[in-house]
Amino acid sequence: MAEKNKIVLAYSGGLDTSVICRWLQETYAAEVITFTADIGQGEEVEPAREKAKAMGVEKIYIEDLTEDFVANYVYPMFRANTVYEGEYLLGTSIARPLITRRLVEIARENGAYAVSHGSTGKGNDQVRYELGAYALDPDIKVIAPWREWDLNSREALMDFCEKHQIPVDYKRGDKSPYSMDANLLHISYEGGGLEDPAKEADAGMWRWTVAPEDAPDEPGIIELTYKNGDPIALNGDPLSPGAMLRELNRLGGIHGIGRSDIVENRFVGMKSRGCYETPGGTILLRGHRTMESITLDREVGHLKDELMPRYAKLIYNGYWWAPERKVLQALIDESQTVVNGHVTLKLYKGSVSVLARRSDDSLYDADVVTFEDDQGAYDQRDAGGFIKLNALRLRLGAKRGRDYS
Repeated sequence: MAEKNKIVLAYSGGLDTSVICRWLQETYAAEVITFTADIGQGEEVEPAREKAKAMGVEKIYIEDLTEDFVANYVYPMFRANTVYEGEYLLGTSIARPLITRRLVEIARENGAYAVSHGSTGKGNDQVRYELGAYALDPDIKVIAPWREWDLNSREALMDFCEKHQIPVDYKRGDKSPYSMDANLLHISYEGGGLEDPAKEADAGMWRWTVAPEDAPDEPGIIELTYKNGDPIALNGDPLSPGAMLRELNRLGGIHGIGRSDIVENRFVGMKSRGCYETPGGTILLRGHRTMESITLDREVGHLKDELMPRYAKLIYNGYWWAPERKVLQALIDESQTVVNGHVTLKLYKGSVSVLARRSDDSLYDADVVTFEDDQGAYDQRDAGGFIKLNALRLRLGAKRGRDYS
């Protein structure tokens, strides 16, 4: 049975979640259990332990979920070549299902009746956390303090900290210009000067990648080995999913790969400008599409391309745990059984270009496609009947006066 006095909080140790921790303790007279996920954000997560202890938290979960994140969330997403609205590689979106799953699991392990998060009422993350939580536990209560309290400014949060003696790193007048979210797939930047879409992003904002014009003059050449749609080796060296993405991030960063500056449509209805660095993901996307180009049947590939925007929208809007996403994933994964082989890529000044690809499962037949003598592998006269049959409906329409001009 869930206990009415236990709440599991997704806790970063920053200003917002530290305030939320104390607010939950007081407002709900609850024991707060904190959960901090290491998903490769590149920052030390252990300080969250001491901050939670200082808040009187007794049960503190800090877990390295990096391999789980890449293997079971990032890789399945990239099997679909997933891009939201033509540009966004969904770095923040794909991390939320994993965090939500562990929140709900920890709540069950401790008999907690509720989970809580620090997402605001304007963003997508509140939807992702809560849709996921309800799908995984229909009886769970989700507490979203930003939709309940009246602490609507940084100054109000700081006043709350001083009143309740909450230790935080934030200092008055020293506000970071950007709201940032990082994991092993990407780092995002929002807010500050980026709220004006007509204003160029500050050149000093980017953290993972050099400017393409400052990247090395010598290209980087890499080979990715794929099995069942997932990369398993880099330059012949087997790598775990986490190690693979970490190394591709490093290489992509050196060569200025993976920057994007976009205006996207949030699920709640507003447009939002965000800047993203996804160096490893950009390389993986190009490599995977290249591998599929010689191994997938034409109609299977086209079907995947038609379904991808729907799949991307499901992830962006928080429906990772929905039945339609699981059905789509089964179709996508079935298509990947033949996506095996090797892709050689060139990394150069912000671009990823293809040099070569090969596979034992390749459908590419040089004897058929050649411009030279094909030794009877293809009878060009067959094309005449093929064209006439496909033109039949057009000819019939034209004879009946249909104007196709």
